[in-house]
Parts: sequence; structure tokens; C-alpha cells
Amino acid sequence: MLPIVSSVLKLAVPTWSCTLRIGFLALLLTAWLGPPMTVAMGQDAAPAAAAPAAQPVAAPAAPAAAPAATPVKNQSLLEWTYEALGWKYSLAFLILSFLLVGFLVMNILAVRRDAICPTDLVEGVEQCLAEQNLEGAAELIRNDDSMLGQVVASGLGKLEKGYDHAIEAMQIAGEEETMKVEHRLGYMALIGNIAPMVGLLGTVEGMVAAFTVIASRTTTPPPSELAKGISTALVTTLLGLYIAIPAIAIYNILRNRFQRMVLEVGNTSENLLEKFEDSVRK
Repeated sequence: MLPIVSSVLKLAVPTWSCTLRIGFLALLLTAWLGPPMTVAMGQDAAPAAAAPAAQPVAAPAAPAAAPAATPVKNQSLLEWTYEALGWKYSLAFLILSFLLVGFLVMNILAVRRDAICPTDLVEGVEQCLAEQNLEGAAELIRNDDSMLGQVVASGLGKLEKGYDHAIEAMQIAGEEETMKVEHRLGYMALIGNIAPMVGLLGTVEGMVAAFTVIASRTTTPPPSELAKGISTALVTTLLGLYIAIPAIAIYNILRNRFQRMVLEVGNTSENLLEKFEDSVRK
């Protein structure tokens, strides 16, 4: 039995030693090639990168350096608007804006009830007439600067000549006072009509400037040169509408209000004149 085991061990020892050598070499090889093989399995492009024999592909020629871009100038909206309009249109729209604000304030004050047909005046005159105080009632009317006071004062000055003369005098005074207010209101309508025309003039001038730039170039001009004329065309139109729309709207509102109050002045003045005439007869 022992000779057989010894012979088997003699045959097995070289075999195991060779196996250990091969295993050890494989372990070293695995330790050396392990990480690259893992990357290659996870990424398809790794083998091509790991090939040592491949010559690097020549990099394409670098493109020519692009021209330096023009730096953008930081501007506020007010500065950009002024440059788009130019000094002529800036001055024109500034004047129209100031005139519109001025006439707006004047007309709002002119169409107030206290300036057209004050309730306090009517109540005071009626109270004086009820007390048969004709001098006090006449004094209230003459000292009042409203439209109603001016109309009734004109009628009282002609009442001695007859009721018809007094009515005629009040009509003339009413027409004069109405004309004064309507003239001031008319200036707002005029501004509302002029402003879009100025804007239209700027539109035409800006488009002419833009097409002049195109016509004077043999190649396509840069957008920055066309933008100046186009911005002038658009900004002038915009500002013209900004001024015209509120001017026309407010004009019509104030005009309708004034017309209603003028009718009230006519009816109230006739009633007061009749009460004066009845008090004089008494």
C-alpha cells in the first residue's frame, strides 16, 4: 500500500506545483489586467482608447479666429428712447405732453359744478327771494364768478326793459361763456389729432432712413445700422398714440359733461329770472 501512495505522491507533487505556478501567474495577470478589462466591459469605447499601437489621429486645423464682437452699450430706457427719437421728435412730444397736461388741468377745473352751476348759489338766491330780499339775491349773483352767475347777472341787467330782453341777454352771455370753455376743450382735441400725425411723420422718416442704408450698400448692411431707422419709426408712432388716445378720450368725457351742465344752467337761469320777475311784481 505504501509503495502505491508514494508513487502517487511523486506523480502528484509536480502536478500540484505546476498548477500552483499557473494559478499564481493567472492571479498576477488578473491583477494587472483586471481594471482595464472591467472598463472595457462597461464602456464600448474603451478598447479603442486602450490600443497602444494605434497612431493618434491628427487634430483638424483650428478655425480662423472670429472677429471680436462689438461690446453692447448699457443704456437705460430713457436714453434709448431719446436716441431713437432724436432731438426734434423728443422736443415735439415733450411740448405736446406739457400742453396736454396743462389743458387737462384747466378744463377739469372749468367743468366743475362750482364753476358752472353751483348749488350753493341757487339755494342762496332762492332763500333771499323767499324772504323778499331782492338786493341780497342780486348781490349774490353779481359777486359770483360761475357761468350761472354771469348769465343771470346779464339777464338782471336787462330785466327793466322786459322779460324778453332779459332772456336774450342771458342767451348771449351763455353763448360767450360756452365758447370760452369749448375753446379750451378744443385744444385737447387738437393735441389728440396732431400727436398721431407727428408719429406718422416719424414713421415715414424712420423707414426712409432704413431703406437709405440698404440702398447705399452693395452688401447686406448689419442689423445695427437698420435698427436706428426702424426704432425711430416705431417709437414715434408709439408715443404719438400714447398722447392722442388719452387726449381724445378725456376731451369727449369733459365735453359731454359740460354740455349737460350747460343745459342745467339754461333751465336754472330761466327759473331764477322768473322768480326775480315775480318778486319785483309783488
